[in-house]
Amino acid sequence: MNQKISIIIPVLNEATRIRALLAELSDSPEKSDVEIIVVDGGSQDESVAVAKEYPCTVLASNPGRAKQMNLGAEAATNNTLLFLHVDSFPPTDFKSFITSGLEHSGKSWGRFNVKLSGQQWLLRIVSSMMNWRSAMTGICTGDQGLFMTKAVFDAIDGFPDIPLMEDVEISRRLNTLSKPLVIKTELATSSRRWEKEGIVRTILLMWQLRALYFFGVSPAKLALRYRPSCD
Repeated sequence: MNQKISIIIPVLNEATRIRALLAELSDSPEKSDVEIIVVDGGSQDESVAVAKEYPCTVLASNPGRAKQMNLGAEAATNNTLLFLHVDSFPPTDFKSFITSGLEHSGKSWGRFNVKLSGQQWLLRIVSSMMNWRSAMTGICTGDQGLFMTKAVFDAIDGFPDIPLMEDVEISRRLNTLSKPLVIKTELATSSRRWEKEGIVRTILLMWQLRALYFFGVSPAKLALRYRPSCD
C-alpha cells in the first residue's frame, strides 16, 4: 500500500492563515510522505505569493470550494486524499493515523474528531456535539478533515459542484459505501465564526441551514444566508 498522502487546501483571501498552516505542515515529521496542493479561488490578497514560499503545488481555480477541491484531487499524485480547510490543523501524526486506519479498518474514507480553537467552555460542548452528530449520522463536515482513497473519490465523481453543503452531499455518497472511519485524535479548527457571530447564533444558523437543505432548499439559496456571516 502506498503510504503517501496528497493534501488539498482550497484558499480564498487567506494569506495569514495559509502561512500558518503551511509552516506547520512543513515542520511535520511526516512531510516527506505528503504532497501539498493549494488551490486558489482568485484571491485578491497575498495568498498565492505566500503559498509559493513553501514546498507545495499552487493551482488557480474558479472560486467555489467544491471546484477547488476537485481540481486539487485531479492533480494529486498519491492514492490517499486529505481535504483540509485553511484554518484546520491536523494532529502531528495525521498521515500515520489515516493510512494505518484505512488499512486496518478496510474502509475507504473517514474524518477526524474536531476541537474548536477558542477557550470558551461552550465551544467544548459545540465540538462534542459536532463529533457526536457525525458519529450518529455518518455525515461529516469539511472542518473535520475529510479523507478518502483517490479511487473512491473518483468512483463517486468527487464533490458535487454546489456553493454550499458539498461536504454533506459527498458524505451521503460515501455512506452508500461504508460508514466513515473516525480518528478520535482531534484536529484543531478555528472558532473564528463562532466567536465573531456568537456561539448560540451560529449553532442556530447551522441547524437551520442543514434543516432547509434536508427539505430541499437549493444550496445556492442557502449560500446567500451563510456567506454574509463569513469573514
